[in-house]
Amino acid sequence: MFFSFFNYNFIAVLPELYLTICVNLVLIYAVTFSTSYYLNFPLLVNNVTWLCIQLLFIVLLLNVNNYLYNLTVFDNLLIIDSFGNNIKTFALITSICVLLFCLNYNKLDNINNFEFPLLLTLTILGTLLLISSYDLMSMYLSLELQSFCSYILAAFKRNSEFSSEAGLKYFILGAFSSGFLLFGCSLIYGFTGSTSYKNLFLFSFNLNFNFLCFDGFLLGIIFLIISFLFKVSAAPFHFWSPDIYEGSPTIITVFFVVIPKLGIFIFFLRLFFDSLYGFFFFWQTLILLSSFCSMLIGSLGAIWQLKLKRLLAFSSINHVGFMLICLCCSSFESIFAFIFYLFVYIIMSLSVFLLLLVSRKNYNLKKIKYIDDLLTVSKTNQFLAISLIICFFSVAGVPPFIGFFSKMFVFFIAIGHSLYILSFVGLFASVLSCFYYLRIIQLGFFEHTCQWVSIKKISKESSYFISFFTFLLLIFVFHSSFFMLFIHNIALYLCL
Repeated sequence: MFFSFFNYNFIAVLPELYLTICVNLVLIYAVTFSTSYYLNFPLLVNNVTWLCIQLLFIVLLLNVNNYLYNLTVFDNLLIIDSFGNNIKTFALITSICVLLFCLNYNKLDNINNFEFPLLLTLTILGTLLLISSYDLMSMYLSLELQSFCSYILAAFKRNSEFSSEAGLKYFILGAFSSGFLLFGCSLIYGFTGSTSYKNLFLFSFNLNFNFLCFDGFLLGIIFLIISFLFKVSAAPFHFWSPDIYEGSPTIITVFFVVIPKLGIFIFFLRLFFDSLYGFFFFWQTLILLSSFCSMLIGSLGAIWQLKLKRLLAFSSINHVGFMLICLCCSSFESIFAFIFYLFVYIIMSLSVFLLLLVSRKNYNLKKIKYIDDLLTVSKTNQFLAISLIICFFSVAGVPPFIGFFSKMFVFFIAIGHSLYILSFVGLFASVLSCFYYLRIIQLGFFEHTCQWVSIKKISKESSYFISFFTFLLLIFVFHSSFFMLFIHNIALYLCL
């Protein structure tokens, strides 16, 4: 009996188990050899980065070929299903791309610490476990594994006061948010006697409840939503986001925008659309208010920004507001629109931040920091300028790029569920976002100035990456059926 339990549970989580063991082995290798006097204390950051990329690629293969579906393991702590496996496949591919970005970034920014890729990999491990979580306890532990590594990564550049400030702010506010999450979980457990998503589902549709338990349960849901909104930097819990995105190293900002948010949004889908769907009309009101504030604050706040990373941080808040519109609707189409928007947002974010990572001033190799640094980019680097046009048009939602279709689906869903005011606010926010994105293009192409900012020539490897992601933004116009079918199947797996 014990051996059957062992095989049943551990084979189901083989990708996560393999990643956990191998990360520890890579850590032992790095610590042992980097402190070796006989090897002259070698710098192993590139070696460890390549090892982490290989690990994630093998985990991707294990996840794709996992034949165990639709079961819960470890006493309902984790769930293995087609929905989670497809999301993890997308998360692993994205993570491999981010680690590949790190190779060039480490060289240009002189990052020689092997802990850097290991912390990124541990954050990915926490995200994979969060996607599979089927209990409040496993969800909290996975989220904390992801968060602890993120706090260190935000403050990784110890010689930068901005990075130290970002790490400290993220740690204090993140711990405060985790306190809300843990308090909400304790209230739910105290008034229901269970932390399993399955049992919470049964409680949500049980009409013979005690009213005292009902009120305490609702209070726990409020604390969970507050923590969730903080983690995804939704208004009015967004104040930490611009400072931390600006102060963190650029490659870490890319990571914060992409991987943690993916895991947290999937956690929300599992918990609130599956287990707590019986209280939909209660938590819908809170999400509606946050969506309304996020779109307005994100679009208005970005107008006055002079730094690109702060502008993209407010733009991220705006996009979160659009995704929250889908969470306010209770239909299969809303889940499809939400997952579609989430995937498109991740692809667009990778494209934009990749352009920022590879763009350096020619005379001092400093990063592009301000919007004015893109002056005359069309005259100094036409390949980069064309890629900027495609990326920013897509992020702004200009047709016929993929960003337009993601917003179009959201508006169709909102109007179909009679959310007319929210649709109008979203349309207003989209018009404002077009203004500050088109301003960047106007500066790069049509601004007449005596000041020329020369951009360093992009390496061949970086140009391949830029071409690939630019192609992803364009492929939807010419061949949308594959991507649409993939998203449709993921949404269908969640609803079954």
